[in-house]
Amino acid sequence: MGLGDLTRAAVLAAIREYDHIGQDTFLERYGFEPARAFHLRYDGKRYDSKAVAGVAHGYLPGRRALQASEFSGGEATVARRLRELGFVVPPRRSPAWARDEVILACDLVMQNGWRQIEEYDDRVIDLSGVLQHLPIHPHDLRSDTFRNPNGVARKTADIASQHPDYRGRPTNGGRTDRLVLHDFLDSPDHMHAVATALRAAALAGELKQLAVPQIDEGTDAVGLDDEAAEVEAREGRLLRRWHYARERDRALRKRKIADFLGLHERVFCEVCFFDFEKTYGARGAQFTECHHVTPLHVSGDTTTKLSDLILLCANCHRMIHHGSPWITPDELRALLKTNRI
Repeated sequence: MGLGDLTRAAVLAAIREYDHIGQDTFLERYGFEPARAFHLRYDGKRYDSKAVAGVAHGYLPGRRALQASEFSGGEATVARRLRELGFVVPPRRSPAWARDEVILACDLVMQNGWRQIEEYDDRVIDLSGVLQHLPIHPHDLRSDTFRNPNGVARKTADIASQHPDYRGRPTNGGRTDRLVLHDFLDSPDHMHAVATALRAAALAGELKQLAVPQIDEGTDAVGLDDEAAEVEAREGRLLRRWHYARERDRALRKRKIADFLGLHERVFCEVCFFDFEKTYGARGAQFTECHHVTPLHVSGDTTTKLSDLILLCANCHRMIHHGSPWITPDELRALLKTNRI
């Protein structure tokens, strides 16, 4: 007799009973208290996880419902077993704030004169909604209080108390808070533009399909394919990934190559003039990468024109994206000319 015997079918039967008689009657009938930390999420509803698990045991053949005193709830018992059965039971704490999220919060604090903002403020409530649109943290890792106004207000306090002019005792802000604050102090207009583009893209639903790997706080670095984490990116992960996704649009790339071949005999890098076909023969024919010249925090969500794109070899493409802010193709040409022996 125990949680290890539970089946998904038994849990679903307990959920149906819970829905049929309501939470209060369900808990009173079986002697359970309302859950304080762990709630089972199913079909858009929340359920008291320990109570559901105990009652589900009674839906197993030849078994009875477990009483609350017969087993313990929590992360290592009920939550773990329900997850093993394919149910969503969010953790007690939400994941650490990612760089993109801190950028949005820091921008709000800057607009407020580097002062913290209270949870009942409409700007905090609005930002709470925006943060919940970002596809950074999977929904099954979000606690029930994920980025709620209270949490957002606390983050504004973390950022404000790290400002050089703050005279009180700093809160326990993280490394990412300090790094983003430094970027805002160093380049306020640039970072405000980044935050504005990020917010607009989130609300427009442009970021929903971006898969962002989980990362540790303070290590939000990204290379062209995220395999190298070479440098800290001021722009955050989401805008960079959206930029890359647009660059990798196969249909757009095909149109750009066709347009280029209308003016040139073969495809070559428009910065260093490397010709893959000349070097590798037929295997290198039309081998190139497309680069979107204007970053999204500058252009916003606009329709990409062929004139917005440039064809680059892999080396030049990576050098443009290496570091932050990105350099332009003209700046890369100048570097190449200056350093060429």
